[in-house]
Amino acid sequence: MSTLAAGVGFDIPVDPDAPVAQQWLVDELSKPVYQTAKPTLFDTVAKTISDWLDSLQVGTVQGPPALAIGFVITLVAIGLVVAFLIFGVPRLNRSSAVAGSLFGEDDARDAARMRQAADAAARAGDYSTAVIEMFRSIARGLAERTIVNTTPGTTAKDFAARAGVAFPALAAHLVDSSTAFDDVRYLGREGTEGQYRSIAELERDLRSARPLLETTAPARATP
Repeated sequence: MSTLAAGVGFDIPVDPDAPVAQQWLVDELSKPVYQTAKPTLFDTVAKTISDWLDSLQVGTVQGPPALAIGFVITLVAIGLVVAFLIFGVPRLNRSSAVAGSLFGEDDARDAARMRQAADAAARAGDYSTAVIEMFRSIARGLAERTIVNTTPGTTAKDFAARAGVAFPALAAHLVDSSTAFDDVRYLGREGTEGQYRSIAELERDLRSARPLLETTAPARATP
């Protein structure tokens, strides 16, 4: 008994308080035998990744097969982001890509806005502006549909001739409308309500008509 007491030591309390017990636990767990058995950082990370893979579920597919599906989805998402950064926001229609010079004037408006301007001018009794704007709307509209392209040198007659190839049934109407446009725009003649209504009817017919063939090559300017 005295030997045991000497081995234990009279300075160690038989009933330690909380701080002493906590220190004993820390000292015990710090021994090499316990440190060797403790999971390493690699073990912890590997276990976390494994648990995450097992938790993946796409529809009825769960675990590693779902990772392949998730990987494909991620690649598609990355591709969309890259495309957005390179090409910008996708256009809702092709009309916004058509702008620039039209019959000698720079104009960034689309066909719909030109048509609205023509109708507004007609309601105000300005048929000269209405005739010009409606014919320009026709030209811009066919360019937006990539049926007849226009260049800075394209004249109203050139445009009418090429559009008549795409729409033979409306060829004569196109020529008459181009003549009215030239008379008002370049010869200074007053536009009439009849001319405006005729060109507006042509514009409506062309919007719903299907071209016989596409003539997208740029028109040549008339000398």
